[in-house]
Amino acid sequence: MPPPADTPEIEVPSRAVLRDWLAANHTRKSGVWLVTYKKSEGALHTPYPDVVQECLAFGWVDSLPRKKDDRRSMLYIAPRKPGANWSRVNKGHVAVLEAAGLMTDAGRAAVARAKTDGTWGALDAVEDGEIPADLAAAFATNPGTEAIWHGWPRSVRRGALEILLNAKRPETRAARIAGIIDSAMAGTRPFQWRPRAPS
Repeated sequence: MPPPADTPEIEVPSRAVLRDWLAANHTRKSGVWLVTYKKSEGALHTPYPDVVQECLAFGWVDSLPRKKDDRRSMLYIAPRKPGANWSRVNKGHVAVLEAAGLMTDAGRAAVARAKTDGTWGALDAVEDGEIPADLAAAFATNPGTEAIWHGWPRSVRRGALEILLNAKRPETRAARIAGIIDSAMAGTRPFQWRPRAPS
């Protein structure tokens, strides 16, 4: 779901300005469009990893990017929602922040909540590329599909496993497994966006 049309924009020309803004505003219930300058703008540019780390330091997370103009980009940032799974990359950022003394109590609270509700480690098997038992069974009953699976790029396999993990209902999960098998048999990659054919 896209952010509301009246979502405010906050322009930051440096990591320090972003940190100051988050320090004053991290208790907001809704997110904002973070407007940053592109790399071509030199000293005004705030690198993406800096944005990610500052958000994590205050219990926030980045999501939707969007173009602003020729000099600037926008990125939707918001308080991290309960139940959102943590990527290994973001957990690595948290370790870096702690070591540098940049993690705040708000960020630590988000981490503590994730470790309590299971979202901290929910993606571990996905990121390790572990094939769940039901998908392995589907491969076994459709000879050749597992070999095709292993031939896909790691990013495709990881994405498919995460989509499978996020299925809320058994029938949804079964349909997604069937989609993976169908894609393998058709020689296409699963869950890839494709432009709609003209009518």
